[in-house]
Amino acid sequence: MTTAPALAGKVAIVTGGSRGLGREIAVALATAGADVAVGARSKADLEETARLIEHAGRRALAVPTDVTSYVEVERLIEVTRSTFGRLDILVNNSGLAKVRPLVEWRPEDWRAVLDVNLVSVFNGCRAAAPHFIAQRAGKVINISSMLAAVGLSGYTIYSATKGAVIAFTRTLGVEWARHNVQVNAIAPGWFATDMSAPAFSPENPKLAERLLRDVPARRTGRPEEIGPLALYLASAASDFMTGQTIFLDGGHTAG
Repeated sequence: MTTAPALAGKVAIVTGGSRGLGREIAVALATAGADVAVGARSKADLEETARLIEHAGRRALAVPTDVTSYVEVERLIEVTRSTFGRLDILVNNSGLAKVRPLVEWRPEDWRAVLDVNLVSVFNGCRAAAPHFIAQRAGKVINISSMLAAVGLSGYTIYSATKGAVIAFTRTLGVEWARHNVQVNAIAPGWFATDMSAPAFSPENPKLAERLLRDVPARRTGRPEEIGPLALYLASAASDFMTGQTIFLDGGHTAG
């Protein structure tokens, strides 16, 4: 007897799916049977992710999208539904990290990080809301960060936005539970991605050593390690979980 893939017949959207953890999540969902649309600003990188999704045997859609614009996110959702016929899973993954002391921040810098890390989550959830509520089913996965729970100099604004994602997730999970829509979050720790590369550059080994000293696993996460968790939160296996944030950080926040 052959068991159907966990996400067979499902359709997912992954924002920030052009590279890094977003790409890994998109490919993991495709491998589990979902057709996947990816949205971000970089068309070339989106198309590479789409090729990987198709290599996994599923249909892909690359839609250049500015996630800070509600109109563009709404268009991403409508194009996905018109192409694939439905929407079941939304992964709000887009993120922006700028590291500097608070005294050096300008108001426009604050707004840029706020828009990408938090406003985009509102945009995705609000635009998907009528569809999930009408079909009485849906999965939302928001990407936060372990820096929402751990203080680190230079990350004040980034941490504030990622902490807000956790609060947003918790409350929306409660609000949408009666509609059978689950809203959860993943808070990654240090992963080997382009975003964290400056912190772990071979040119600055002392910084990397200091950061890893706080990680009980004594290593960074491998990008492919986020896929199985995203799959769990996107599948029926997590139907009784909502409003929760899972820290995938090698024990950093537990230490």
